[in-house]
Amino acid sequence: MLFSFIIPCYGSEKSIPGVIGEIYDVMAQRKEYDFEIIAVNDKSPDNVYSVLKELTKHYDKLTVVDLSKNMGKHSAVMAGMSVSRGEFIVNLDDDGQCPMDRLWELYDACGEEYDIVMAHYPEKKQSAFKNFGSSVNSAVSHWLLDKPKELYFSNFGIVRRYVVDELLKYDNPYPYLEGLILRITRRITTVEMEERERSDGKKGHFTLKKSIDLFMNGFTAFSVKPLRVATLMGFLCSLAGFLYGIYIVVNKLVHPDVPIGYSSMMAVMIFIGGIIMLILGMIGEYVGRIYICINKSPQYVIREVYSSENAKK
Repeated sequence: MLFSFIIPCYGSEKSIPGVIGEIYDVMAQRKEYDFEIIAVNDKSPDNVYSVLKELTKHYDKLTVVDLSKNMGKHSAVMAGMSVSRGEFIVNLDDDGQCPMDRLWELYDACGEEYDIVMAHYPEKKQSAFKNFGSSVNSAVSHWLLDKPKELYFSNFGIVRRYVVDELLKYDNPYPYLEGLILRITRRITTVEMEERERSDGKKGHFTLKKSIDLFMNGFTAFSVKPLRVATLMGFLCSLAGFLYGIYIVVNKLVHPDVPIGYSSMMAVMIFIGGIIMLILGMIGEYVGRIYICINKSPQYVIREVYSSENAKK
């Protein structure tokens, strides 16, 4: 049986050697299983690509995938999956936070019942702001994607081959792995474990902009519920305007001396105008993404695949 370890790399020239070394140590515990490591350089601004190419001289099971530009973590994972061959695919981060020593607990939990097993961290080693963002993303996923509330997606998990093959059928830009996975299977469980601190001591590279981009991918790519909410908002605003109009007419008939209110009229106009702009912006986001998909914008572009065979030449 072959395991494929996929590691999206960005700004991890100091931490990635330790991550790869630990994979070798853990796999040595069960020598009956073969494995490959696929490290994807997501156009990292540091020297991680050079470090990875150097590591191929020492690790014969390491393959390096170099992307032509920064495409984001989920696209990098998809690129790694596209060259993987394993019956089980393990996704993990490049910063040493994933508890690789607990790998066999994930694998054993799969059994015959589950297609995916994720690590669940009761306490995440990240800022309060990122914890808040994760909570919001989880709530939105529950609403948009009907994700079970007790289900957690994390940076460390094991996936069966058939799920990965189905994931790779999605070739449009803006991949959102959580949404794609929930379209394929609900046979998912978690194993509780403790997340480690980053091995290089630095803060994560997942910026606010990247978080918003990922949120928008999930918000617009896998559900039309936001458009239905926009329709509902439009209906409620129209109903409120109709009822307010009746109130104004009745109030004027009962109290003829009541002056027409300029301030209230402007407040209503600004409110309705804001709702209209919000809905148009939402529709524009959908239309823009449809346009980009129609134009076949690439999900990722692999510039080079480098392995120990290249290093020997």
